[in-house]
Amino acid sequence: MTFEDASGYTGEAERLEKPSSAEEVSAILAEASRTGTPVTVAGAGTGVTGGAVPAGGIVLSLERFRRLEIGAGEARAGAGLLLHELQTAARKAGQFYAPDPTHNAAALGGTIANNASGSRSFRYGSTRRHLKSLLVAFADGSVRELERGSSIDFDVAPVRRPATTKHQAGYQLAPGMDWVDLICGSEGTLGVVLEATFTLLPAPGERLSGVVFFPSEALAMDAIDAWRGVPELCLLEYVDAASLRLINGPKAGAALLIEQEHPDEDEWLTRLEAAGALEGESWFGTAEADRERFRKFRHALPEKVNDTVRQRGYLKMGTDYAVPIARHRDMLARYRAGLAVFPGDAVVYGHVGDGHLHVNMMPASDAEKEQSWGLMHTWAADAVALGGTVGAEHGLGKRKRHLLELMYSAAEIEAMRAVKRRLDPAWILGRGNLFAYV
Repeated sequence: MTFEDASGYTGEAERLEKPSSAEEVSAILAEASRTGTPVTVAGAGTGVTGGAVPAGGIVLSLERFRRLEIGAGEARAGAGLLLHELQTAARKAGQFYAPDPTHNAAALGGTIANNASGSRSFRYGSTRRHLKSLLVAFADGSVRELERGSSIDFDVAPVRRPATTKHQAGYQLAPGMDWVDLICGSEGTLGVVLEATFTLLPAPGERLSGVVFFPSEALAMDAIDAWRGVPELCLLEYVDAASLRLINGPKAGAALLIEQEHPDEDEWLTRLEAAGALEGESWFGTAEADRERFRKFRHALPEKVNDTVRQRGYLKMGTDYAVPIARHRDMLARYRAGLAVFPGDAVVYGHVGDGHLHVNMMPASDAEKEQSWGLMHTWAADAVALGGTVGAEHGLGKRKRHLLELMYSAAEIEAMRAVKRRLDPAWILGRGNLFAYV
């Protein structure tokens, strides 16, 4: 059986399992551990690093884990429920689930596996911040409810954390760390999340959303630095001129997507004028329909990139590097220098408020594929040199696991592998994700 993720990465498995209870998952994992059979957990297939693509063995689909209960300030949801289903249910209850990864059709289990974040991470952070508990099936078949505040019961060696606001590469080990923090972001390699309790926030107050167009990238960069400290700013996203052309957007040198709670419209008029924005061509709105329209505008970019590379028969070459806020212009300069010698199509967009821009290259030939792969590696090293991370929100999966060695020492990676061996001695879960199987 062949499986594929959103990046076009493919893999094979001998069989597909669709359990509907914790007991069924437990039995599958216990047998797999006894036989050494790899188990890859699958969600909605929206990943882009091959993490949910099998390398043999069993694909464990959690699509039947669809429980949803909304309470005051929290929701209990199954791993197979889709993100937009949780967001919609919370909104109907007068509440708000903050994380908003690009693909709101992602399964919640997948968002936990990758500690997904999205555009509003600028204010609300990643999935990890919004988890209260996890129901986890481990490789030996045991099932545990892990409550927030429950510390791991074994020793780990600490690993360094970059000075970035977003980071998702490897296990973020610290002595006495929380079980929830260990499992979230472990890319399906330490346990299978079956259900989770999520924090819900009160529904936001009045919000102003906008897509602000600029005549040049330089003016947009100046506006980013000027606006980053605006009170109650929820998101600050960047879209370059090539991105606008790709989705047939307005002709402009760049665009910023903004959203602020409790806005002062007069102050925004002053900000737009001071920033040299194309005020008359920009879009603004305060209704939910406006926010959804702007979300679709922004999210049309990765969808168009994915469609383009599929049509060309190549994998998407996309960065997921983040750097400290003070170095975001330095990182953009590295990207622009590399793209100046890349002959193919490429776009730059993303979470500039967090120092986390995505570069997506769309090769149309073997030569462009090789060149783009080289640039990916060069830029990863640049991000690390600037104090950043090689993975901010997508995880490393199988496609990018080699980048772990650019960021961590051999001793730090061995500390991670030691945790993997402790919780999964037969190395069945997510085999090939993060580490080579040896």
